[in-house]
Amino acid sequence: MIKVMLADDEDLVRSGLRMILSSAGDVEVVAECDDGHLVVDLARKHRPHVVLLDIRMRSSDGLVALRRLRDLPDPPKVAMLTTFDVDEYVSEALRLGASGFLLKDTEPEQLVRAVRDLARGGAVLDPGVAARVLAAVADGERAAEPARRLLTSLSEREREVLVLIGQGLSNAEIGATLHLSEATVKGYVSSVLGKIGAVNRVQAALVAFRGGLIA
Repeated sequence: MIKVMLADDEDLVRSGLRMILSSAGDVEVVAECDDGHLVVDLARKHRPHVVLLDIRMRSSDGLVALRRLRDLPDPPKVAMLTTFDVDEYVSEALRLGASGFLLKDTEPEQLVRAVRDLARGGAVLDPGVAARVLAAVADGERAAEPARRLLTSLSEREREVLVLIGQGLSNAEIGATLHLSEATVKGYVSSVLGKIGAVNRVQAALVAFRGGLIA
């Protein structure tokens, strides 16, 4: 079972996420809280594989909790919950090691898939916020030329795959778009990450954004 902890100060948001995740046979919500100060203690107690963490909470912002979670001996994968407007804390969350960004109203199927991807060690970027997240963390023209140089190492097909990664698509969705098997897409994704020196899909998408592959 994939153990998940929910941290959000809105009861309605937590209730909706819990209902969606509990409907998946391989996911269990083991803890919830509405206070950022409680996140780390609950994580130590319940040892979740994945934490869905509100990027902003009334008592303590999610960045403080994220920083402390990353210091645990066996830290969980953390995806930040955000709203469509994407706030100013996104860049810092990525720097602190967030493994993804999800809209609070992410479609149920996408949410479950994202949790599974995170539990397997992947990173997720909700299509609804992909472009805005990348814009929020991009360093502008100072980083453009290095990114362009990295992109020259990619084949045409790998560039196509990278563009779709940057749009927040899963391997299955990329396969459907390019008429490739999911296994083939997985191979392309691994190759892309290796060639551009990205450790996860979010970093790969950022390279694509800086290099001009994604508007």
